[in-house]
Amino acid sequence: MHYTRGNVILGLAGGYPQGFLEKVVSDFSRLPEKAPGKLELPTPQPARKLRVRLIEKNTRATAISLGFPLAVNRSSPDWPALLVMQSYFGQHRSSKSHLYGRLRELRGLNYGDYAYIEYFPRGMFRFDPEPNLCRQQQIFQIWIRPVEPQHGMFALRAALYELDKLRANGISPADFEATRKFLSKFVNLLIQTEDAQLGYAVDSKWYGLPEFHSYVKNALAKLTLADVNAAIKKHLRSTDLDIVVVTKDAPGMKKALLSGAPSAITYVSPKPKEVLEEDKLIGRYKLEASTIDIMPADAVFER
Repeated sequence: MHYTRGNVILGLAGGYPQGFLEKVVSDFSRLPEKAPGKLELPTPQPARKLRVRLIEKNTRATAISLGFPLAVNRSSPDWPALLVMQSYFGQHRSSKSHLYGRLRELRGLNYGDYAYIEYFPRGMFRFDPEPNLCRQQQIFQIWIRPVEPQHGMFALRAALYELDKLRANGISPADFEATRKFLSKFVNLLIQTEDAQLGYAVDSKWYGLPEFHSYVKNALAKLTLADVNAAIKKHLRSTDLDIVVVTKDAPGMKKALLSGAPSAITYVSPKPKEVLEEDKLIGRYKLEASTIDIMPADAVFER
């Protein structure tokens, strides 16, 4: 039985009337007493090289998601360091992040280029993550969309190219300080309402952490550049990951992936020489896929 006192975290916020707390506690105390359950999850089967799934859909744009299971959640010692990495590399809906700057702002490839170290549903409609989405197992994910179909292969290569550089080089001292300063203020925005404060308090209880706001502030204050770059080296990779692409021409993209032919990008206005030279490197970035399968969009949720 899952509906037990040990499996319930009860939180209240706001101007509830006198006696309401006691009434709620009394009502929930009727649940049977049992120690909290712990779900033993299987270890996800890792990808070998690049495991690619192409979702064929009659759509105007191409959408790309790529990533891998992450052995870090909010209770892990390396989570604050990866939080800095995520914000620098691909803060959700931020024009200051690295991916946004290199793919959208510099090259005009698409609208959104974001990275995540936690499950982030409904990202299309939200600027900030929601509380109460705790996970024992998390993912590292890069989200790229929408891309013009003729630039889909280049956008995929560009994302992996930037991820590869991040893992090899880490982030700079200036970027570390700027990102840490940003996050120390951004955390205030996440708990502006009593509802959000309560949500994050419940999350912290579940993860076994102190109050969320002070935990993040204190962790950021103690964090060093070496901590962040060590966590990047330890936890990130640019191969052995899963790639899912929604595209109109799935067979054409599969053929391009198998051929290894360079990818090109065209611009409507001139670009500096250094950008065009880097485009050649990106276009030749090696993609080694172990599996590539095609699935029609209407069959995605049938398995």
